[in-house]
Amino acid sequence: MIAATEQREIVGSVREWVEREVYPVASEYEHADEFPTPLVEDMKAMGLFGVTIPEEYGGLGLDLLTYALIQIELSRGWMSLSGVLNTHFISAWMIKTHGTDEQKGRYLPRMATGELRFAYSMTEPHAGSDVQSIRTRAVRDGDEYVITGQKMWATNALRAGAIMLLAVTDPDAEPRHKGMTAFVVEKEPGREQAPGLVVSKPLSKLGYKGVETVALSFDGFRTPTSSVLGEAENAGFYQFMGGIELGRVNIAARAVGIATRAFEEAIRYAQTRETFGKPISQHQAVQLKLAQMATKIEAARLLTLQAAEKKSAGERADLEAGMAKLFATETAEEVALDAMRIHGGYGYSQEFVVERIYRDAPLLIIGEGSNEIQQLAIARRLLERYPV
Repeated sequence: MIAATEQREIVGSVREWVEREVYPVASEYEHADEFPTPLVEDMKAMGLFGVTIPEEYGGLGLDLLTYALIQIELSRGWMSLSGVLNTHFISAWMIKTHGTDEQKGRYLPRMATGELRFAYSMTEPHAGSDVQSIRTRAVRDGDEYVITGQKMWATNALRAGAIMLLAVTDPDAEPRHKGMTAFVVEKEPGREQAPGLVVSKPLSKLGYKGVETVALSFDGFRTPTSSVLGEAENAGFYQFMGGIELGRVNIAARAVGIATRAFEEAIRYAQTRETFGKPISQHQAVQLKLAQMATKIEAARLLTLQAAEKKSAGERADLEAGMAKLFATETAEEVALDAMRIHGGYGYSQEFVVERIYRDAPLLIIGEGSNEIQQLAIARRLLERYPV
């Protein structure tokens, strides 16, 4: 576990960079839907692509709690920056946890520097939260697998040099998820076409701009048998679910970050905007909103850090991660709307940050398992914990 003083220094340096370099330009990049290359290069130089990668592979070797705190700070500046890291971070964890020695040596050092970026592809056009319904097939042919199918909502997949991919290798397996395999699929960064693979144009989105989200079409795409994660065929479902558990902590941290920024913008504005002869912060209705916003954010933050600490300790944390994801993301949307209401008409203007946050927040309710599905998963885990 990292020392508290070192953790504060690392997180503090990220916060300072965000306020100095990200705050002034984030809305410009976001409104233009432009990939923030200079900011990403800074993130590489700070070692953020290798935060949790072990030092022996060139990473910082930090724990999940520190990563979550960093994600909060990045999202305070601009949520899309945290998205640039998320699929990469989950893929690195999967390789570190399940990969062969050869796979760790091949990928982790380049991932730590950001030279090699990863996408993470599980969702399909007809299968979102119902992962067991995926149809993408991988059929073995000698020393290769031939992959055919469609993937959707693949963040970073155009610029990435590799994709962590889930595909069906044994369609007759019962239950069906036992016939799924995780693959590390390599591709050329920035290319929209390769033999057997087409990467779509970036999808237009309400928010979460500046980071590409694409569809992937595999048609006879060939990858060597050595690309099976951990050389463990038909173990992909469990490997991916472990990654999703981490992803939910990440989503919760993002939510805390954007909610925090929305609150900061709202309370600052409330103390400078005057109506009826006094700052609106002196009106009781606004004070009630500010009190509720701050309380919910603090509760979301504590839930998120608790889940991160438990996962870092190697304990099962699906319940804690689920609760954190559910509460933090609902809080982010509520706080974003309240911040806009405090700003009044100005909150609807692109001149103010709360408009951007208001468009970013809904993604978190949907991502890494919708909150409706999340509640069902929480309930199932609670029923296991409290048997009659």
